[in-house]
Amino acid sequence: MRRILASLLAVALSGGLSAAYSAQTWVQGTHYFLIQPAQPTSVSAGKVEVTEVFSYACPACNHFYPIIDKLKAALPANAELTFLPAAFNTGEDWPMFQRAFYTAQALGVDKRTHDAMFDAVWKTGELAIIEPGSQRLKSPPPSIEDVAKWYAKTAGIKADSFVSTAASFGVDTKTRQADQYVRAAQVDQTPTMIVNGKYRVTAGSAGGDEHIIELVLWLVAQESGSAPRASTHKPANDQLPRLAMKARQP
Repeated sequence: MRRILASLLAVALSGGLSAAYSAQTWVQGTHYFLIQPAQPTSVSAGKVEVTEVFSYACPACNHFYPIIDKLKAALPANAELTFLPAAFNTGEDWPMFQRAFYTAQALGVDKRTHDAMFDAVWKTGELAIIEPGSQRLKSPPPSIEDVAKWYAKTAGIKADSFVSTAASFGVDTKTRQADQYVRAAQVDQTPTMIVNGKYRVTAGSAGGDEHIIELVLWLVAQESGSAPRASTHKPANDQLPRLAMKARQP
């Protein structure tokens, strides 16, 4: 069975989506959840928005970002991947990393530094939130000034320009809008995927990392009018989603 599922995922990633769709019955309320009311999207008319709600300080999101890179490569031309940083875990410095993301976005360097930011937190330790060799949170945690120095080195952005942009009205507005979106979409863990402002998906609800790409592509196709209808039947017990690593909102 595992070999079959792996083969179907490979088909989906190579473009043969219809075969993958017929292999799994996705059930609303079990594998994915309807967001009511639907949230506004930020992409061009005619595009389907696929959003990851994440935090650079979230270990599960760090584990997940290679999956996101694969998903991005698999998306059809009418779909666009966006990112929305959550801030609900204040104890692990998420609000600062949220502000850093929107600052980088305002300065036009967010896309080319996105994966590198995860590495700075979880691999090189330049912006680590955990003390090396322990499970203790760093005190003090990384500051916006620390992040500014990292962007100066990595992206050539002057540190003082980064700090001043981080304190701007535009970035403040973006952080408030992100917090409102997270509440309205009922996101309580990261990473969470939102498809076109209408559907909420996690690796746990999809049945694991290996299935979330399939499910997101299916929902994109559904929004594009090219996917089979979702089932209203409950799956058998052995089809229920497995638990996945995640960071939950306290």
